[in-house]
Amino acid sequence: MSRPYILAENHWKTLQKNRFDLAVLPWGATEAHNFHLPYATDNIEAEAIAAESARIAWENGAKVVVLPTVPFGVNTGQSEIYLDLNLNPSTQLAIIADILAVLERQNLHKLLILNSHGGNDFKAILRELGLRFPKMFLATCNWFSSLDNTQYFEESGDHADEMETSLMLHLRPDLVLPLSEAGDGAEKKHQILAFREKWAWTERKWHLVTGDTGIGNPAKASAAKGERYFYDVTRKIADFITELTLIPIEKHYR
Repeated sequence: MSRPYILAENHWKTLQKNRFDLAVLPWGATEAHNFHLPYATDNIEAEAIAAESARIAWENGAKVVVLPTVPFGVNTGQSEIYLDLNLNPSTQLAIIADILAVLERQNLHKLLILNSHGGNDFKAILRELGLRFPKMFLATCNWFSSLDNTQYFEESGDHADEMETSLMLHLRPDLVLPLSEAGDGAEKKHQILAFREKWAWTERKWHLVTGDTGIGNPAKASAAKGERYFYDVTRKIADFITELTLIPIEKHYR
């Protein structure tokens, strides 16, 4: 049975009457995730979190529609990693601009980019496009930053770590290799203090930072941890989607 909040599952007959107030665009990446997780990890997470969050929001009265996931992200720092596919930020801007032209023409004036990849950063792009499409409300969020992960997981990390591995063990255990085959996700730290303190920034060169493409040890991951995290993160995103949909743009500030 098709889900009315998933565009890819809708039919032209259904859309004769259904109209939406918010479009959610999940955006992932295609890249290595340590030795044990698939290249599509970010996309699988993005699709699952977007769909479940939209389901909850829809049941709360939010007229939300989830667009198909964009499966390629910014991987400029991973050029040495085999088949890590890259979209430049300028390409992302062009894609979003084309989508906005469609949404604006169809009188759907709110877009949320649900980001699932740490290399993507849409803020500058949305600032620029906001001037080009003044009738549109544009927002982005990183689902992986929405909760305090220390309340769910024992080991810190940000790529193919305990959190992502647990989530994938819950969502697609058939695609997760035995954890005995995973690397430990050890990360080499930058020698320059300002970069370690994070008040200065430079792009990480992935092949120099990690030997297994992971950042964070996945050894303590479990499907149970992933299920608990998925439940909480989708409800938090659903609340956000519901507010975005139901609160008029002119009443966002008070």
